[in-house]
Amino acid sequence: MSSSQDSVTRLLVACSNGQQGALDQLFPLVYLELRRQAARHMRLEKAGHTLQPTALIHEVYLRLVNQRDIDWQGRAQFFAASAEIMRRILIDHARRKLRDKRGGSWIRLPFEETEEAASEPEVNPLALNEALEKLAELDHRQSQVVMLKYFGGRTIEEIAADLKISPATVKREWKMAKTWLRLEISKGDQDTH
Repeated sequence: MSSSQDSVTRLLVACSNGQQGALDQLFPLVYLELRRQAARHMRLEKAGHTLQPTALIHEVYLRLVNQRDIDWQGRAQFFAASAEIMRRILIDHARRKLRDKRGGSWIRLPFEETEEAASEPEVNPLALNEALEKLAELDHRQSQVVMLKYFGGRTIEEIAADLKISPATVKREWKMAKTWLRLEISKGDQDTH
């Protein structure tokens, strides 16, 4: 573990213990990673999205540090929680926009990180959220892999280290989860037609 990772873990534990000043020291150390996560999320949104990456980062950070009931164990837990909160903020934002526009157009949420994603159909972010919640009930580890990979922007190797499993297991869980989510979302689309 690098000294930066050690520092983040140490400061998170200090925050859990209520040490004053730990939060002020933590933000500069996690900012770049939160920025990377936010940039990844914003690339998936429609052009002209009203929520800006900096505002997203600050909202995530405020929600994370204001949670008094979390016993922070380390940076992996922190960044997994930040990915989940980012997802929830964007889902809430999408709901507000849809409510405002009464079903306006859906945003593109490709599961692939390659150029091939452009050929994938658009996914309703609310349907994706619902499918992810079902997946979490069925297979917690697969839902963690999706959260860390898709929403957290973590690499296979980073996820393997975070979850203490092999990279091959992460790849297998990611592939299975993507397939299940696609089927679940398409089943929901068929049910609404």
